[in-house]
Amino acid sequence: MNSDLTTEAPHPSSAEIDSLSTLKMLQVISTADREVAPAVAREIPGIAEAVDAVVERLQKGGRLFYIGAGTSGRLGVLDASECPPTFNTPPELVEGLIAGGDRALRHSIEKAEDDPEQGKRDLRQKGLAPGDAVVGIAASGRTPYVLGGLAFARSLGALTIGLSCTPNSAVAQAADIAITPITGPEIIAGSTRMRAGTATKLVLNMLSTGVMIRLGYVYGNLMVNVQPTNEKLTDRARRIISVIAGVSYDEASRLLSEAGAVRTAIVMHKRKLSRSEAETELAAVKGRLRIALRE
Repeated sequence: MNSDLTTEAPHPSSAEIDSLSTLKMLQVISTADREVAPAVAREIPGIAEAVDAVVERLQKGGRLFYIGAGTSGRLGVLDASECPPTFNTPPELVEGLIAGGDRALRHSIEKAEDDPEQGKRDLRQKGLAPGDAVVGIAASGRTPYVLGGLAFARSLGALTIGLSCTPNSAVAQAADIAITPITGPEIIAGSTRMRAGTATKLVLNMLSTGVMIRLGYVYGNLMVNVQPTNEKLTDRARRIISVIAGVSYDEASRLLSEAGAVRTAIVMHKRKLSRSEAETELAAVKGRLRIALRE
């Protein structure tokens, strides 16, 4: 199989994978997967640069967009869709766009990725502005839909980040910041939902989580912006208040009921403030609990 893409090259360890026992087959896959995390770790400087650059944009009212096709697009949509339930962000703060639209999340619409103009149209339809950030995701690093979106974003002056798994890719070259975990050949040649997909998921986890930590949605390692919208989340909110405020679970329940929000409850208790005073303090520091507590 001839290809200039490492993701399309045959993996030497899986040349006879179809003739192996199930146990050995899975061991081959697992061994290859162990190479993914180190590949991502080597990209931490670029991920850190991306986190800080995105935070700067969001603090000024910008938004974050992921744009991709196939597996890459689905992973972007997944990461974006997890931000509201995890951090209570507005749904428009982080959005994922996939070639072929929402139908492509469940159905293969492979030709959609070949149209660079559609990438531009999709971002234009979202009202992309110079203060926004766009992460173009493409394991191959050459997806036309993604390249079209990145070109449009750069033409506006928006921040562009290229996430790919191929050395010296077009996506990396088209972006202000390149994140390129080199995962090498796939166990099933070209099946980038495997190693490249895992690397992409790890990077997106780090990127969005890092951004939310920097924006103040996390205190210590606790989700202090969690909203008590169901029984599980209400229990989590009470436990978070209990830990940070140093009160009993029952007292945390009372505080949550009085305050209506985790961060407000904690500031009320630790600063001895009323609900309105606590809300004013938090608003003044853009919700950063540690600053509101004067720690």
